[in-house]
Amino acid sequence: MEIINLLLSAVVQVILFSIIPFVWWWFSGKKEKRFFTWLGLTPINILNKKKYAITFALIIIILLIPSLIIIPLFIETSSLATSQFTNKGIGASIPALIYAFLQTGFSEELFFRGFLTKRLIHKFGFQMGNILQGLFFGVLHGMMIVPIAGVVGAIIVIFITSIAGYLMGWINEKQSGGSIITSWLVHGTVNTIASFLAMFNMIL
Repeated sequence: MEIINLLLSAVVQVILFSIIPFVWWWFSGKKEKRFFTWLGLTPINILNKKKYAITFALIIIILLIPSLIIIPLFIETSSLATSQFTNKGIGASIPALIYAFLQTGFSEELFFRGFLTKRLIHKFGFQMGNILQGLFFGVLHGMMIVPIAGVVGAIIVIFITSIAGYLMGWINEKQSGGSIITSWLVHGTVNTIASFLAMFNMIL
């Protein structure tokens, strides 16, 4: 029952995160491309496999270190989203994967890297558009944790998640042929590792 509830919650979140992009596409992009193609939900087109693999691994490391070491200094781990898996062991594997890849990873990548990044890059060019979406991604995450992290903690989260957003936008557009599947895999992998660490109570 817990898995079914989590799955339903994840599907609802994906739908909610897709409403604005769908309406925007319906009125402005329907004649150009199909919805999922417009969002970048297309096969990954890797130009340089070695560079892609190294970049992919480096981004995961860059995102994990501050998430697991710096953020806990300002926020109680019991307040983090992954705390729902604390001490639950291997039995929480499926819920953790649903949370990591569907509820957060897929829904956020559809909106931020699929919808927002591509629209901003189209409007302002790659560099400025990608910076803006990264900042928006960071500010939104920071605003949500102000009550539990305070202003300083929120600023730290904004800084880290803004960098995360920028890097994921960069690897999609510059290394993956515009496909958001890469950032989805990065996002899901980072959240999965954090969830598994919580499952075995290994977070600082």
